[in-house]
Amino acid sequence: MTSTDATETLRPAFPDRDEPKISFGLPFPEACAKHVESTFNASRVYIIASKSLSKTTGALVSLQAALGDKVIGTRIGMKSHTLWSEVVEIIQDARNVDADLLVTLGAGSLSDGAKIVALALANDVFTFEDLGTLASSSPGRSSINPPAIPIISIPTSLSGGEYTNHAGGTHDKTHQKHMFGDPIKGPRLVILDAALSTTTPSSVWLSTGIRAVDHCVECICSLKSTPETDETAAKGLKKLIPGLLRCNYDGQDVDARHECQLGVIDASRAMGLVPMGGSHGIGHQLGPLGVGHGETSCIMLPSVCKFNAKVNSDRQKKVIDILWGDKVVEKVLQKWKVDRQAELGTVLNAIIGELGMPRTLKDVGIGKDKLDGLAENSLKDPWCKSNPIPLEEKRQVMEILDMASGYS
Repeated sequence: MTSTDATETLRPAFPDRDEPKISFGLPFPEACAKHVESTFNASRVYIIASKSLSKTTGALVSLQAALGDKVIGTRIGMKSHTLWSEVVEIIQDARNVDADLLVTLGAGSLSDGAKIVALALANDVFTFEDLGTLASSSPGRSSINPPAIPIISIPTSLSGGEYTNHAGGTHDKTHQKHMFGDPIKGPRLVILDAALSTTTPSSVWLSTGIRAVDHCVECICSLKSTPETDETAAKGLKKLIPGLLRCNYDGQDVDARHECQLGVIDASRAMGLVPMGGSHGIGHQLGPLGVGHGETSCIMLPSVCKFNAKVNSDRQKKVIDILWGDKVVEKVLQKWKVDRQAELGTVLNAIIGELGMPRTLKDVGIGKDKLDGLAENSLKDPWCKSNPIPLEEKRQVMEILDMASGYS
């Protein structure tokens, strides 16, 4: 059910379940204050806020002012890819102040961090080692309690972690990213504010938008896709790609930004219905080497599509037809002299190039000496195994990395 109160639209993000709900139309401080009181009846709010947003804008100050004395703790900043050590620090801090609601203000690493924190608080996690027992790859616990503390997310990027019931956290010492799954829960409310997103650096906004595109593409290209999942992912692509191009041409186009935010919802739903593939699996392990969350998709997705084309070219053709069917995208592809018969990897590479995003490992400073370890860690990721061509041998991952390397 959708409700409209004054200028706020409040509705479930997905058609098949009541939560998370999305709110848009009100400035984010006003919307957050409203729901802290009326929806969650919370009085002890702990905020996890982006460091850059907090230091360069008044966003955090505005949020704190709106919530007033309900704010009992604030964490400013988390490193990308959600380090376990920082998660443990926040667990201890939130426990010490007896928080009854977590609010994130920023990008995807904060959303993942909050989800892991909420799960940890319900399971007596005090140390780095305790946290490891909650990871999906760990046999450390016979049972895990579901989280009790709710989360409100105010996202400033397009990676979409606020819509999922899983999270990734990076082991500080091994640099391996571990997944935390059921019974973890995502935010119960996501507040969208397109005007706030204009403070996000263009490189972050556009690259995380390609991360959402990656969700859609790997959904449609999966050998386990269905007509329903194809339709959902297609809806996301039709919002995201033209919207990102418009944002690139005019960073203050709030209508395009809002369209991208809505596209992320479709992308996240698609990702929840179909296992992802090698772009996500390798990307999970590329990120901890110092590559931005969205940049991993910019670099890996075209090469993974090329690798998979021998078994899913018919699925890839569906994506190609969607992209060529949009007039904005068509102009870009013509500008980049992409032939209409070109494979999907080539089409995506042109769009990513038009956005000015990195397209090779060399572009982000990943040397050849890192590829061996990256390949080994990637084989441990479950989404490499659900790739259309299951990635079960190191040589397969190395073939993809070689295509994406940028080294002749």
